[in-house]
Amino acid sequence: MINEQHVNHEGSFLIPESKLENFVFTVMMAFVMVYAMICYNIALTIGGMRDAVLLDAFREMMIMWPVAIILEMFVFEKTVVYLTQRLITPETPILLIILIRCSITVCLMCPTMSLIATALFKNFQAAGFIGTWLQTAVINFPMAIGWQIFFCGPTVRFLFRTIFRKDN
Repeated sequence: MINEQHVNHEGSFLIPESKLENFVFTVMMAFVMVYAMICYNIALTIGGMRDAVLLDAFREMMIMWPVAIILEMFVFEKTVVYLTQRLITPETPILLIILIRCSITVCLMCPTMSLIATALFKNFQAAGFIGTWLQTAVINFPMAIGWQIFFCGPTVRFLFRTIFRKDN
């Protein structure tokens, strides 16, 4: 439910209000998160970041971006909202609500997306599937949480506010 806390000083909303807005927000957030994480994982695999990684990532994006959208919208969204609501009060500042929600989302999405990426893209024969998945999730988590909180989240929320700015 939206209240005055969810409105910034310009009157533009910080969270999606409708199903369309929620879908657009999820698509945008998933794109930026998944693209960065794919680039990160490719760079780790090849021993460093190169310009070619930026293009190579789009092959995996065709699979992982829709997977992330589906997971967020149909598997984890209600759980994230439920857990967030258990941790906040009406007095909780919006910034803290955003940080809590982002953190819970990453805690659920990172191991799940790492599991799927391990099955589809990792060479796990030598180390085994479980070991490769756990290593992938542990390596991805710090990048995912940092990227979400400091770069992806603020950027996507800014773009979302710009697209869906409402006049008072």
